[in-house]
Amino acid sequence: MSKKIAVTPPQSEVSPRPFAYRNRLLQCDGAGLTALAAEHGTPLYVYSAQQISHRLKLFKDAFAARPHTICYAVKANSSLAILRLLAQQGAGFDIVSGGELERVRKAHKSALKKVVFSGVGKQIWEIDAALKADILLFNVESEAELHLLAVRAEACNKIARFALRVNPDVFAETHPYISTGLSEHKFGIDIKAARSIYRSAKRSKWLDPAGVSVHIGSQIRKVDPFAAALTRVTSLIADLRRDGHNIRYVDAGGGLGIDYGATASDPAKQVAKYAAALTKGLGTESAHLLLEPGRFIIAQAGALLTRVLYIKKNGTKTFVITDAGMNDLIRPALYHAHHEIIPVKQPAGKSTLTADVVGPVCESGDFFARDRILPPVKPNDLILLLDAGAYGMSQTSNYNSRPRPAEVLIDGAATRLIRRRETMRDLLAPELL
Repeated sequence: MSKKIAVTPPQSEVSPRPFAYRNRLLQCDGAGLTALAAEHGTPLYVYSAQQISHRLKLFKDAFAARPHTICYAVKANSSLAILRLLAQQGAGFDIVSGGELERVRKAHKSALKKVVFSGVGKQIWEIDAALKADILLFNVESEAELHLLAVRAEACNKIARFALRVNPDVFAETHPYISTGLSEHKFGIDIKAARSIYRSAKRSKWLDPAGVSVHIGSQIRKVDPFAAALTRVTSLIADLRRDGHNIRYVDAGGGLGIDYGATASDPAKQVAKYAAALTKGLGTESAHLLLEPGRFIIAQAGALLTRVLYIKKNGTKTFVITDAGMNDLIRPALYHAHHEIIPVKQPAGKSTLTADVVGPVCESGDFFARDRILPPVKPNDLILLLDAGAYGMSQTSNYNSRPRPAEVLIDGAATRLIRRRETMRDLLAPELL
């Protein structure tokens, strides 16, 4: 069992990233990125344990006045070392697959009691594994799934605690690929139909209608939609209690967004606004609150370190070609997401370069930035893509038969390799001739 890591605030409450220059060289907390690249190679994911712990504590403090469990969304970053770090500090987990369940088991077995299982396509083996692990709650997303849950609960001789994930039809301003709270989306059950489904579930001795769940999307910067969604959920809970259901949990989901830009922001204030919005939406509802933050905890604690391979000019266009590609960080190609890009060596002057920052993958969509204004860089320079801790490593692939990056976790000046770089042997091992 690895040691617990002390919770230490980052350098400034209004500087949410742990990356800063010292003697003109970029560091993460106390570790120099140049030395990390020399030791572990690039591309390389780098994370601050202190920043992760600090973000978790912000949620703990903001919701301290009511019973709650923070269920970190494993899909944001599923590194075993990061899951263990969070579990050691009391976090539960929101999972969306049987594989993520096994990751929680491997990282910190006792945390299985604080797992909520979401997702629209749960399979029999996944449901059985979660029942046998005695997880806290299934977030059920269809009547067909609820029927299967009852069948599998009887087969496993287990009572299945569940919450219907209701769709409140609340609009949240975010990318359409990560919006989930409207009736047109695949997620959840129409909130108007939920009451009758709970009534039907009550007839099964293998089902325990223990809660109500809602999740309206990801990377949501305005907090009013969270309040609106919970207002509708608490009204439903009141109806369910009148129907005789023992509702003990209200799952508010996750989705609190971060600022991917260069503007200074204050994470503590953002969490406080979020907590106030949820409190407003809950009103006098006293059920145990489940929260599912992912991105807000891990995104700004991590970054992708990459090396410049070439500078190329095509007519008026300049390309900075790096050894990281879209298989290492797909968010810009998938969502046109913005990531700040900074050099590891702090520039001395104020001259700039306007360029596309691209990778070596054989796709025109393999880019990190278009027409980005950067300090001048040259081949062999190291650059850092900020805010890549969430949906970076967890969405990597082996496209173009490229090995996935290594990962390093930094605790102050101490560094630890938490995932080795893949080798060609790793890539070819499952294949048969």
